Amino acid sequence: MIVREIEILDAEKLSRLMEYVEASSEYMLMEAGERENDYAQQIHRIQRIKKSSNSTILVAENEQNVLAGYLFAIGGDAKRNRHCAYIVVGIAETFRRQGVGTKLFIELDQWAADHPIHRLELTVVTRNEAGLSLYKKMGFEIEGTKKHSLCIGEEFVDEYYMAKFIDPSIE
Repeated sequence: MIVREIEILDAEKLSRLMEYVEASSEYMLMEAGERENDYAQQIHRIQRIKKSSNSTILVAENEQNVLAGYLFAIGGDAKRNRHCAYIVVGIAETFRRQGVGTKLFIELDQWAADHPIHRLELTVVTRNEAGLSLYKKMGFEIEGTKKHSLCIGEEFVDEYYMAKFIDPSIE
């Protein structure tokens, strides 16, 4: 399994992977079929992110060139939050619990250290034990709780705000 920054040629595979992840995970923001995810839009998204100094898309790819997971790091647009990147991660169901998430976050740390990023942040459904465990293992800490932030099925659920600093000596 290798982790690398996305290329334009990955657009179609990324679109399919995102659709699969959203269909097989109850914890993604978008539900199956909710995202408009056509090829041209994906190419535009990748091009825009590749031009940014504070954003990236990382993908995990196996030996058969199948994308197993992705991690978006979306940097802030304003002068006051350009040092922050919001993280969205998705791993195909067949590759979960195999270290793919860990590899994506290790590569993210390296990327962030080489870019103008000081703070990484994300949200996670409080009952998403696997996600919460991964994020804590990778150095993220809970900063607060968003009460009833999502409605999954007929139930309102809470999310944790989590973050980590790239230079841990500055907190």
